[in-house]
Amino acid sequence: MKLQHFIDRPILSMVISVVILVAGLIGLYALSVEQYPDIAPPTIRVSTTYSGANAEAVQKSVIVPLEEAINGVENMTYMTSTASNTGSAEITVYFKQGSDPDMAAVNVQNKVSTATSLLPAEVTKVGVTTMKRQSSMLKIFGLYSPNGTYDETFLTNYLSINVKPQLQRISGVGEVNVMGGDYAMRIWLKPEVMAQYELEPSDVESALSSQNIEASTGSIGEDSKNVYQYTLKYRGRLEKEQEFEEIVIKALDDGRVLKLKDIATVELGAQSYSYTGSVNGAPGSTCMINQTAGTNANEIIMEIDKFLEELKETLPEDVEVVELMSTKNFLDASINEVIKTLIEAIILVVLVVYVFLQNPRSTLIPTVSIFVSLIGTFAVLYIAGFSINLLTLFALVLAIGTIVDDAIIVVEAVQVRFDEGYRSPYRASIDAMSGISSAIVTSTLVFMAVFVPVSFMGGTSGVFYTQFGITMAVAVGISAINALTLSPALCALILRPNEILVDGKKPEFSTRFRLAFDSAFKRIVLKYKSGAKFFIKRKWLAWTSFAAAVLLLFYFMGTTKTSLVPSEDTGSIFVSLDAPAGSTLAETASIMEKVEKELKEIPQIANFNKVAGFGMGSGSGASHGMFIVKLKHWDERPGKENSVDAISAEIYRRTAHIKNANIFVFSPPMISGYGTGNSFELYLQDRSGKGIDALSQVTDNFLLELNKRPEIQMAYTSFSARFPQYRVDVDEAQCQRAGITTEHVLSVLSGYFGSIYASNFNRFTKLYRVIIQAPSDSRKTMQSLDNIYVKTSDGMAPVSQFVTLTKTYGAESLTRFNMFSSINVQGMPASGYSSGDVINAVKEVAAQTLPTGYGYEFSGMTREEEQMANSHDTVIIYGVCILFIYLILCALYESLFIPMAVILSVPFGLMGSFLFARLWGIENNIYLQTGLIMLIGLLSKTAILLIEYATERRKEGMSLSQAAISAAGVRLRPILMTALTMIFGLLPLMFASGVGANGNISLGVGAVGGMLIGTVALLFVTPAFFITFQYLEERVMGKRKEDRKL
Repeated sequence: MKLQHFIDRPILSMVISVVILVAGLIGLYALSVEQYPDIAPPTIRVSTTYSGANAEAVQKSVIVPLEEAINGVENMTYMTSTASNTGSAEITVYFKQGSDPDMAAVNVQNKVSTATSLLPAEVTKVGVTTMKRQSSMLKIFGLYSPNGTYDETFLTNYLSINVKPQLQRISGVGEVNVMGGDYAMRIWLKPEVMAQYELEPSDVESALSSQNIEASTGSIGEDSKNVYQYTLKYRGRLEKEQEFEEIVIKALDDGRVLKLKDIATVELGAQSYSYTGSVNGAPGSTCMINQTAGTNANEIIMEIDKFLEELKETLPEDVEVVELMSTKNFLDASINEVIKTLIEAIILVVLVVYVFLQNPRSTLIPTVSIFVSLIGTFAVLYIAGFSINLLTLFALVLAIGTIVDDAIIVVEAVQVRFDEGYRSPYRASIDAMSGISSAIVTSTLVFMAVFVPVSFMGGTSGVFYTQFGITMAVAVGISAINALTLSPALCALILRPNEILVDGKKPEFSTRFRLAFDSAFKRIVLKYKSGAKFFIKRKWLAWTSFAAAVLLLFYFMGTTKTSLVPSEDTGSIFVSLDAPAGSTLAETASIMEKVEKELKEIPQIANFNKVAGFGMGSGSGASHGMFIVKLKHWDERPGKENSVDAISAEIYRRTAHIKNANIFVFSPPMISGYGTGNSFELYLQDRSGKGIDALSQVTDNFLLELNKRPEIQMAYTSFSARFPQYRVDVDEAQCQRAGITTEHVLSVLSGYFGSIYASNFNRFTKLYRVIIQAPSDSRKTMQSLDNIYVKTSDGMAPVSQFVTLTKTYGAESLTRFNMFSSINVQGMPASGYSSGDVINAVKEVAAQTLPTGYGYEFSGMTREEEQMANSHDTVIIYGVCILFIYLILCALYESLFIPMAVILSVPFGLMGSFLFARLWGIENNIYLQTGLIMLIGLLSKTAILLIEYATERRKEGMSLSQAAISAAGVRLRPILMTALTMIFGLLPLMFASGVGANGNISLGVGAVGGMLIGTVALLFVTPAFFITFQYLEERVMGKRKEDRKL
């Protein structure tokens, strides 16, 4: 099928383009929107509680058996676990990227079930939950009462009863975490009264389990001849406090009945008293939502927001919902920014094309090509299962300059025919196409070839490259189809031959513009030719500059800072606070009130909440706290002085006077699913079993050295081995004399001082717990032990007779990483340093300070980056891309030498990219690298135009130098157009500001720098390379070609 066919049938050509457009629009409508493709590894969280137990007991009895069982589950990469003094145990298992989260959850669940027989009875009663979820927050909102009409307990339970169940039903929501305790029936035992009646907590527990029950009692009159039958119904579980008070504990012989209300106070309280919180300084409760792996955050948040809007209608008076963090805000803002850039780029590109073609009609053809290619790409994205994300959109922005290329080549070739004197647009189009169709196909294939090897890469960076590369390749592929079908048909239809100049008649504007441009351009071409000759005569110059470029490229690649993605202003800040070890919740809350007062003063803050008893990085514990701060919209705080970094610094400055707490400010992570924030994270491991105190000592030394490094703004750990504790020792001999056991004494102790989950009750359509414990007044001091009694063979005796307490220090929570005892260290890079610098600093400090038997491992995002830095993937990719181009060109030109002339122009461009990155102080991140891959394709594509023409001239019998210089002169215009459309198209990215600016700048600067330096080098150096390689070609291959002719 000849290309003339499409010129003869313009309607067919248009239909092809319209079909591509329609398919693209359908794809665009169906595609989901997200910030980054789904790259975070699936994580499975296993959690349970062992109430009343301290961290060590939880670790030994719960975590160790579970970890032993889970370890080695299929596709797992690493796992971390935390045991805390509140009795909570949590294990997080991370899986290889790309493994199926559902299968992972099932496999972990199966492993967990093999270990349940080894767990304490208390734990199996509560149950072990396994859930798939990502570690980062999707959305955080608060429910608060601005005038304080309702208290925190009411609001927490309002969330639990009316909001949480609905949110959990939204598909993709992994976990809904309400910060605060559910309702519970609290039975506060009075130890002195119980001793008088010779009772222990276990007696109350057995009374509850025998009287607070559901029973099936059968029916009367069933199967009989009676008229009616009656179902027997027992009153079932108790509901109200009054009903619980009436529970019979003892029936005495003299007819008196001892009831629960005589020996205890019963109230509807909270299940745990380990959190307190507020929102915007008023009583409030916070709800955090995590997503499951492999779901689309944007869609989930839209569903959640829709539900919260409906909820606002039904809230009681003086209760409001307020958003504290949402990943969608940043996503929407940054995608709008990219779309704005896309439109600016299209306008700039069209202007450049107009200047070069000097004719509105000619400009229309490439403009149509831009829209067909960009919109058509969405259809393929949909088929490939991609989404609209920052990477695919950036790929489209970068593609604009390249898409225009093919259409320009066509229009330009037709224009040359008109300049030669053709009068028929139809003939001009047919003759022009015969000359350039092979160049279009070649250059497009080469360009697409760059992106094929990239798509086979694994790991996180692989997902990035694949989405970017395929988007780019598809857009360019469609533009080639367009250039071979629609563009020539349109040329034949709408282009007009040059106006014939008549003396005395003023020519029209476009003709005057063309003549002026041509005469100016001819002068440029002459100057350029003399420059090219200069290099051709002194080939050593070309080769020296090539060597210099390669050396510089390697130098820059080795020394440019690295990171995975640039950190951006996401509009939220997290503040984590650690009070001194052993602080009570009340003490922590009072320190946090001082911070809260300062936060209210900062004008850029829109909303914030406070939770005492829980820290983002440190987990739950009375001495931890956190604030989640939502900043005002980006439009309301322009400029550097209102950025996240500036506000973080301001928070540090304002809280500097608060001496009795450690405060750490960080932002949400750039890529969700990697940890809770954008800080770096590592675990120091004790691999030789020397114990937690020794590890703590090592960690302190490590942090001391690490904080001296300029790359680190602050590194800290929330771990402390200085939590005041008492060790309980039971005198077994004394117990045996009294006829009791150690276990008996400990169970009385845990019944009063710990708590017993004794039973359940139903209320407000939900199931709640019944919990027995002594009131806080009866367990305030050491002397309280004298007031609690244990039943012996000789009557009641105080527990203090059997127990001695020794003051010690221990940890509040214990962490393990891959089954070794470990301590988590977090920190932020200093401004001006990248995460790559931090990783190197950590490695150096670790090498100096860690003694033998101690190791460290990175986790979260830092682990990904470190693995990427070690794998040298990028260098391999660049190599494979260049090799692919070389092979395709060898096949096309049936030559091993000429393609070298094309390939050797690439290092100049790459060096230019890194040079500009260095001048702008930009890190070598994913954006810069994707830009580089595109450059390899684009520069090769441009060099092909030159070489292709030169080889043809050589075949026609010109000398080597003549062929090279003639090709250079003829091809200058299309090469300049390609370079300038690309550079102008990317200017909006290069000077971006506002949301997502750092990513835009990384991409723009790298691509513009590479294009500028690459094109300049290509124009002067490639002709010289061509002569060298064509000469070699003829010396080596010439003999074979002559043999063939005989």
